[in-house]
Amino acid sequence: MEFLECRECGHRVSKSAVSCPGCGAPYPAKEKWDGWGYEYKSEQTILGLPLIHIAFKYRPNRVPVPAVGIIAIGQFGLGVINISQFGIGIFSAAQFTIAGYALTQIGCAYSLIAQIGIYVDKGYGQLVYQLSQLIQ
Repeated sequence: MEFLECRECGHRVSKSAVSCPGCGAPYPAKEKWDGWGYEYKSEQTILGLPLIHIAFKYRPNRVPVPAVGIIAIGQFGLGVINISQFGIGIFSAAQFTIAGYALTQIGCAYSLIAQIGIYVDKGYGQLVYQLSQLIQ
């Protein structure tokens, strides 16, 4: 078994330790640790945004990481094409969304297919209402 020093307190820990027995630091054998979960950003960018950003991750302070990119995939997403639980996008497939065009459970969009939603132009679903009708 290989032992290394904890990056926080210097205590000897196993390379595969989940937490330091000395100070409780998560994954103490790693030189840098920036949270739980998975995150991927493509190197290719368009207008400063990554082409693809996938984020199912939480920072060490337990704040979720939103996926922000041309194609955004994650629990929280913001992108031209958005696939998320909570999202904002031009084209969005999400549980809760605000979008131009949406496929959602609950949403607000120009055009949408939803269980519950408000739309501007076209809408289909169970409790889906046109915005102009609600304003009157």
